[in-house]
Amino acid sequence: MKSYSIALIPGDGIGQDVTDAAWRVLSTVARHSNFSLTGTPFPWSCAYYKETGAMMPADGIELLRRFDAILLGAVGWPAEVPDSVSLHGLLLPIRKAFVQYANIRPHRLLPGVQGPLKAENFDILCIRENTEGEYSGAGGRVHQATVDEVAVETSIFTRTGVERILRFGFEQARQRRGKLASVTKSNAQKYSMVFWDEITRELAADYADVEVTNYHIDAMAARMVMAPESLDVVVASNLFGDILTDLGAAIQGGLGFAASANINPDRSAPSMFEPVHGSAPDIAHLGIANPIAAIWSGAMMLEHLGESDAARIVLAALEKTTARGIGTVPGKDKTETITAAVLAALN
Repeated sequence: MKSYSIALIPGDGIGQDVTDAAWRVLSTVARHSNFSLTGTPFPWSCAYYKETGAMMPADGIELLRRFDAILLGAVGWPAEVPDSVSLHGLLLPIRKAFVQYANIRPHRLLPGVQGPLKAENFDILCIRENTEGEYSGAGGRVHQATVDEVAVETSIFTRTGVERILRFGFEQARQRRGKLASVTKSNAQKYSMVFWDEITRELAADYADVEVTNYHIDAMAARMVMAPESLDVVVASNLFGDILTDLGAAIQGGLGFAASANINPDRSAPSMFEPVHGSAPDIAHLGIANPIAAIWSGAMMLEHLGESDAARIVLAALEKTTARGIGTVPGKDKTETITAAVLAALN
């Protein structure tokens, strides 16, 4: 029987509740699917930072490297630890160290979920470049706290980085409906985004079976609202992908349904799976966090591990649950109620 070792980082706020819910669902489907999951929890969080002065220990990356995958809940507690500290102390180092350059986020309405749009039949896969671009962290500040203060943030786009995320997007489009939308702002950013467009055209020659359309970021934001059913695979840089996937979460019913995967495609290091709703301090410890995004992220983890049948079973259980109206309205159902319904649907 196959066995997979999973690093569990519940993190802050509702991350702890939804990670527990997802782990219960994943452990249950594993028992019925002839494989096993072994979870090892890590307390890394803003609370850990307050105790130690670091979001994770100095050897944190090496501790994680031995695992098959990482399941993360949510990180952030801005009232006590700045988001810039928590992000650069945990998530970004993991993504970069393990070359998790493909961030994947599915956007579709689960049965019974009412989105804000009239459109109901959209199925968009957003692929965000995850390790460079606008979030490279290159820059600095000088003359701080003076009238001459200067802040510089430099976007870094490499041919390797752009080409590999675009190829990943093309391959995903081939497996879906054969349509790729590449998103830039090349009319205003004449170096990095023109560079991205050029590489898109070069690679398109290798994927004659994929229909390629180029959009500016503002036009894509409008299309996701006005005609989401026209989109299949959307690929964008780190910043643009970040913005578009939050918009995608909104049109699919809210952040409670926003699953994601940080993928190392060549599997040379573990990939990380997380809901993207954040730690939600305002509802932390109230027991009303929606665990669906975390469970969906767990299904993506099973798919990545090669347990496709188990992943489909989990998604089917989510669909049965929301079709009954459970977990479809923010704050209406308790976390435990939604989790119990998904577990019952598994059977």
